[in-house]
Amino acid sequence: MKAELIKESINLFVEKGYSATSIQDIVDKLGVTKGSFYYHFKSKEALLMHIHVSYIDDLLRRQKMILQNEEDARSKLVKVVELLIHDIENQGAIGRVYYREIRHLSPENAAAIRKKRAEFRDNIEAIIKEGMENKEFRQGLESKMITFAILGITNWSYQWFNPSGDLSVQKLADMYTDFILNGIDASKNDSQ
Repeated sequence: MKAELIKESINLFVEKGYSATSIQDIVDKLGVTKGSFYYHFKSKEALLMHIHVSYIDDLLRRQKMILQNEEDARSKLVKVVELLIHDIENQGAIGRVYYREIRHLSPENAAAIRKKRAEFRDNIEAIIKEGMENKEFRQGLESKMITFAILGITNWSYQWFNPSGDLSVQKLADMYTDFILNGIDASKNDSQ
């Protein structure tokens, strides 16, 4: 029942938004009572927090696997970009809730999620710094700003990209990777 509550809540949050979705809406979709909801979650915000924690913890786990398994900064960066874009297809609805509805978490809960987001971001920044140190990426890059740019283009894709459309998930990942790497590739002339 917990998995069904989460799944239906995510769908309703995407469709109607968190604020416009009531606990009654969720249980009505499943044909259960509010007691079923409260057995698993103490509040609608507790459910939203569960969704956020589950999503970011899974992203961090998969990012750490990439960091451990890939040898060079370039490969790590490619795999992280692919991770984020492939998630649109695999986790599209939960990703939309994650990026859009954090504003509805209490300050304490939002701070906990932001801390995990910062860890994910810091790991990308470390890849950029590693690539500069290894001379895989251009010297003198502002690693923090490059990291924000990468996250900006990948995360914003949740708002517009349709994995069922004409452009495949892999093609978009390849396009972004090419765009990012050709902008920071060490073999590019700095004067261009």
